[in-house]
Amino acid sequence: MSLRRSFWRSVETIHHVVYFAPDVKARYEALGLKGYWMGYFASRAAPLGMPGPEVVTATFHGFAPALVHRAIPTAWDLADRDEILATRLQHGRDVIRPGVEIAGIDLAPAARALGEALPTLDLTVRPLAAGNVGLPRPTDDLGLVWHGATTLREYRGDSHLAVLATQGLRGVDANVLMVAAGLTFAQQQQMRGWTDDEWSAGVRRLQHRGWLDDSGAITAEGAAARTKIEDDTDRVTLAGIPAETVEALAAVADDLMAVSKGVVASGAEPSHG
Repeated sequence: MSLRRSFWRSVETIHHVVYFAPDVKARYEALGLKGYWMGYFASRAAPLGMPGPEVVTATFHGFAPALVHRAIPTAWDLADRDEILATRLQHGRDVIRPGVEIAGIDLAPAARALGEALPTLDLTVRPLAAGNVGLPRPTDDLGLVWHGATTLREYRGDSHLAVLATQGLRGVDANVLMVAAGLTFAQQQQMRGWTDDEWSAGVRRLQHRGWLDDSGAITAEGAAARTKIEDDTDRVTLAGIPAETVEALAAVADDLMAVSKGVVASGAEPSHG
């Protein structure tokens, strides 16, 4: 048995809507953090401890180092890590709760499956997933679903970065390719902090590979390469999950999809348009 791509889209949605909720900036500013990106980097990196900007850049991959350095390590001097983690978890509960109510499902089976799955994961070369596995496990179903989805999202994300590394793709290159393929926001360059020179260099490297044409549009070879990256990510991800865990997660995939659809219906999911 395998896990369909729709399963991973569901856990991605359940996890990442906390970054787009209208009050996310205010929540972290109340702890002493300054601005949206400081809250984002600190809250997502906090499971790793209080890492420096080099570690955050390496594990997040797609962000310009200059953007990370503006937030980290200053964030750790402004706010308490335990409070950041507690706020993050409560934010997860608050954001997905309306989606759960819209879905009208019993969260207990999904929460149980996610909770039992986390200790079985092979965490080799998966630092963000490992950091989340090491956090105290929520005891309530809502918190456990968000925590479990977050950990699995980071697990596949860590696997994805391993695949990108084997392809020799830098963070900016991966972003350029995603934009060209229409898979992310058109404003990705500005959102991730890349300068025009850095972005142009990424375009040139992909053109040299034959993945973009002279106008910067994705080529058939580039589209095939992007598809292979996703397929390889699925393969590497599943290689670290025991078969019985895969089966248990597949059994609650429909429930998690219902939650993710409810989250979208609640208005917490932004458009890439």
